[in-house]
Amino acid sequence: MRYEKGHKDETRQRIIEVAARQFRENGFAAAGVAGLMAEAGLTNGAFYAHFDSKEDLLRAVLADAYGRREQTLRNNLETGKGLEGTLRDYLSPRHRDDPGHGCPTAAMAAEIARHPKRTRDAFTGKVYSLVELMAAQIESGTAAERRRTAVALYGLMIGTLQLARAVNDRKLSDEILESGIDAALTLADG
Repeated sequence: MRYEKGHKDETRQRIIEVAARQFRENGFAAAGVAGLMAEAGLTNGAFYAHFDSKEDLLRAVLADAYGRREQTLRNNLETGKGLEGTLRDYLSPRHRDDPGHGCPTAAMAAEIARHPKRTRDAFTGKVYSLVELMAAQIESGTAAERRRTAVALYGLMIGTLQLARAVNDRKLSDEILESGIDAALTLADG
């Protein structure tokens, strides 16, 4: 059976989107290929027409998710939303409550640390890119100081979001987010 031009790319993207959500919500280990493919409306056999392995799919998910995150940061620069807007969006209740569509680092960093070097290399490259984009939004200091601040901000953002998601007290979770925003803005202001 012949498919329209672009069908394979669309199918691959659908698998990536389903996997990205499941990996973020349930973890990489808990998301099986059969379940991913069923949710994507495909057979298990179709998986291998697009990916060599589940690890290969994870690298594709990371590339896609970080590409989107980088675009969001670029859009914030272009629209004048700036670093404060980025921080407030990131540490928002909306982002906290939607891990399936949120930051891949906050959702998967602990798991990525246990993956093969090739996957960790891909992850590391994406973190470098995000740090550079954040450093470009910091107004004061030398390039090295801005980069150092961006690294600290990124770590603060990730940890704050993870902690806000982990506690089961909504009021405390909101307080964690607000405190994270305050600390991040203080750090960014130098």
